[in-house]
Amino acid sequence: MLRGAVAAAVTPLRDGGEALDEDAFGAYADFLVAGGVDGVLALGTTGEGFLLPLEQRLRAAQLFVEAADGRIAVAVHAGAQSTWDTVQLAADAAELGADGVAVMGPPYFPLDPDELLEHLAAAARACAPTPFYVYEFAARSGYAVPVEVVARLRERADNFRGLKVSDTPWERFAPYVIEGLDVFVGPEALIPEGIRAGAIGAVSALGSAFPELVAAAVRDPASADLGDIRDAVQRFPFQSALKTVLARRGIPVQPDVRRPLRTLTADEVKELDTWLESSSPAPAP
Repeated sequence: MLRGAVAAAVTPLRDGGEALDEDAFGAYADFLVAGGVDGVLALGTTGEGFLLPLEQRLRAAQLFVEAADGRIAVAVHAGAQSTWDTVQLAADAAELGADGVAVMGPPYFPLDPDELLEHLAAAARACAPTPFYVYEFAARSGYAVPVEVVARLRERADNFRGLKVSDTPWERFAPYVIEGLDVFVGPEALIPEGIRAGAIGAVSALGSAFPELVAAAVRDPASADLGDIRDAVQRFPFQSALKTVLARRGIPVQPDVRRPLRTLTADEVKELDTWLESSSPAPAP
């Protein structure tokens, strides 16, 4: 079951981001398990899912499920530009044995409520009975999923379990805390307020490189304070910065990202290293 502290995982890549670094998935999964998270969300925003070719997304989902080996839950983001690709990714994730499937609204075209409902319902049907989650992130999709669509989806999909919500500020987040749905907090700064309001956990990008900090924040939200760490890391190209942090923590993940994302410059690497050495946000494993 998906709940608690969930790491929004990076996707290990090599060859300038053109190929999956398949040898790194096992060690990375071991690191996340040791860090105390309850699950991972694979191939979301942190995981560069929208940038990867379909066949690589299918293979990466398989590698995450196999590497987790039942020790932690694995949800797979299956959102894609077209409904057809989304359905294929959702069905494949369910067949692989993923514990959940999440879908973000397709970017670029501003879908009306009926179009969006049909898209999400098709994805939910494709992965049923695997639990299905709406991934609400208006800053990335370009529009918010209307709450009315969420209500209508509950009527259409028996396996619709909940949402991962990454909207800020709280006023934009709060309408999605809906009774009877499992809600996960995306923005680390909203973890305390979200859990007080009824969220059952968090899906955190910082959890990809600092799993123990996110696990502690979810289990003791009253003392959670990850804002400074988030601000420090997102000064840099975010996905590559997280991968660089992982390498500094002894995990064999390369800094490679899928273009048009870029890796850090030499000066940025030095700045990140200086921050890690001076702030010690987390000990080496």
